[in-house]
Amino acid sequence: MRPRHRNKRILLVLAIGSALVAGTGFLMSALNDNTQFFYNPSEVVASDFIPESDEFRIGGIVNPGTVTQTGDLTIAFEVIDFVEDFDGSPLNDAVVPVRYTGVVPDLFQEGKGVVVGGSLEAGLFVANEVLAKHDENYQPKKD
Repeated sequence: MRPRHRNKRILLVLAIGSALVAGTGFLMSALNDNTQFFYNPSEVVASDFIPESDEFRIGGIVNPGTVTQTGDLTIAFEVIDFVEDFDGSPLNDAVVPVRYTGVVPDLFQEGKGVVVGGSLEAGLFVANEVLAKHDENYQPKKD
């Protein structure tokens, strides 16, 4: 003897399973589209570099001694790789010149980490956003 609602239960389980699979697929697609990675300067200056889109991000360290600022909120600086030798000098000479017009974050300093977003135009990275990175050591304000 077969249960009366066996077919209805099987259809309900299949419908719920299909909805879960479709929902997971939509979620993964949305997350994949919204992830933003950044390239290292050594990748950008490589001869075979082709970005996935016109606008992308570069992450590195602001090269000390290269920050110049004009009166019209335009700032120019160079970004180098994070990787350093034991003596603190960069391991490679990959340098990306950057120009940005706008107000930079308070944490923006020479020798500190930065992520810039924008486009590459004839060897110059024209940034439309500058994100300064802080170090992982928390120092509370001193009274």
